[in-house]
Amino acid sequence: MVSYSFPSIIESHNSELKDVAPDLLHGLKIYEGDTGYIIGHLALSEGIAPNKAINSSPRDLDYRLLAKAGLLLASMEISKPITLTTGFPFSTYQANRAEAVSFFRGSHQIKYDAAPYGGDYGGQSKTVVVADVEIIPEILGCTIAARYGEERRQGNFFIASLGYGTFEACLSTDKGIVQRTLTDTNGLRYAVDLAMREISKSYYLGMRTEYQFDIGFQEGLMIANRQKVDITQIRRRSLERYYRDVISPVLRNAWKDDDFRRTSLLLLAGGGALYPELVACFTQEFQGILEVQAVSDPMTLASRGYCLRALHLAGGNRETALGLDIGNSHTVITLFPRTERKM
Repeated sequence: MVSYSFPSIIESHNSELKDVAPDLLHGLKIYEGDTGYIIGHLALSEGIAPNKAINSSPRDLDYRLLAKAGLLLASMEISKPITLTTGFPFSTYQANRAEAVSFFRGSHQIKYDAAPYGGDYGGQSKTVVVADVEIIPEILGCTIAARYGEERRQGNFFIASLGYGTFEACLSTDKGIVQRTLTDTNGLRYAVDLAMREISKSYYLGMRTEYQFDIGFQEGLMIANRQKVDITQIRRRSLERYYRDVISPVLRNAWKDDDFRRTSLLLLAGGGALYPELVACFTQEFQGILEVQAVSDPMTLASRGYCLRALHLAGGNRETALGLDIGNSHTVITLFPRTERKM
């Protein structure tokens, strides 16, 4: 499997952009009606205030544009009608499932602009057909990838997905998720907001959006008044407070002593697993009872699980299976490249 990701941000943009990106992934511009929208990497580089609603639904414009961008990218590799699996956080999964199936299933006429990456300006159109679609909880996608993907985890384990908008965790067994142990709460956005408020006491942040600030948060470095500002200590304090005030209480309430008899492993996925400071908080709390491990490539785990589920839905046909994770921070597609399809 191979995964491609881009930031989950959009901004309307009707001016011509020519030769500003190396490829479609970095030059996404899609039209909705007569309005053009720059998406992902292109929105970061050319936009003024790119943004996205948190935990948006298929009825929202940003969700629909990110979905079309994912389908457009996938269509460059998948020429046949697509078998798609995607998902939502468990708290919104049931509310959005029927509407998402209705939105995705069928034919999508996607109008896009190829000029940003060297093509002709405006007017490009591609038909993408989704033949079958399944919507599952995001945490289930993570467990599928952990068990049946490259990780090949066996037995029982706790798993936590540290997303930007939502934190989710549960106990996974060979028979499935133990739903009683499933819990969710605020995601990394909580820590980013704490850091923004602390930094704004000393520096003028301008009109940058939280998504633009999040880039600096990830890097531990911010540019303010044409000066480089090291924010690693502020980031550490924000992440530790987020864990102490948000994550730890919900886990204490959801996971009982008997649950810890069933496993000695906790897997971490999602963008939050890339922060050593946050991983250290889990390690410290569960020292002596759980081994804490971040999965490989944690940001793509849910999408990889969706792809494996789509492969099952497609009867093992690697030429049509697609996993699509429309996250609050990044949108990720996972598919089988042509070189793997006959394996």
